[in-house]
Amino acid sequence: MNPLCSRCNLVVYPTEKINCLDKYWHSRCFRCETCNMSLNMKNYKGFAKRPYCNAHYPRANFTCVADTPENIRLKQQSKMQSQVLYKEDFEKNKGKSYTVVTDTPELQRLKRSQDQISNIKYHEEFEKSKTSHVHEDFEKSKTPHQQPSNPAPAYQPPAASQNYHYDPTPEPVRPAAAAPPPSAGKRYRAVYDYAAADEDEVSFIDGDVIVDVQQIDEGWMYGRVERTNQQGMLPANYVEAI
Repeated sequence: MNPLCSRCNLVVYPTEKINCLDKYWHSRCFRCETCNMSLNMKNYKGFAKRPYCNAHYPRANFTCVADTPENIRLKQQSKMQSQVLYKEDFEKNKGKSYTVVTDTPELQRLKRSQDQISNIKYHEEFEKSKTSHVHEDFEKSKTPHQQPSNPAPAYQPPAASQNYHYDPTPEPVRPAAAAPPPSAGKRYRAVYDYAAADEDEVSFIDGDVIVDVQQIDEGWMYGRVERTNQQGMLPANYVEAI
């Protein structure tokens, strides 16, 4: 059985039938509700199951909603519900091993403060270590240089396997300290501190008086420190005559 047209209520035959907007139309009856312009399946627009052209298609107008007491109450109620849900989620995630921390201005300020504190501590540790190294170097420079307890054996030339002899040239040796005669009588005063670097040398400090001094060569003397009563060799440029 053929359906009826939605506009003229006459029978619609298959050759002229248009099935659109959940209704059946004659091709001649499928027109705009406002201007009666003929429409087809490509240029129509439907509203409330009625065809319209593009120019007369009804458009919804937006309306402003005033903040009435009822709307304010609903807004506050929605806000309270959101806070309740937030607290519930917080309590559920409270025992978990991770928490999401937002990068707020307060956290950024704390982070900058921690960075500054760490930089200050680093510089303090660096200055302390540098000072300790300088002190150790100073102490090492004050400690007298001692000879090793087991000196290396002197060089022995290999046995002559042929008819010639190897006679190495001896190295120059500093003159050994010889005890001066007690009647030398020369007196000197130390102008610098000196730490003995060898067994036959003597240590003294600034202001010590050295007696019984004898000149060995241009750079060295032999004498006795009056304060410690120790005698030995000393550098000539560390003392001056009295």
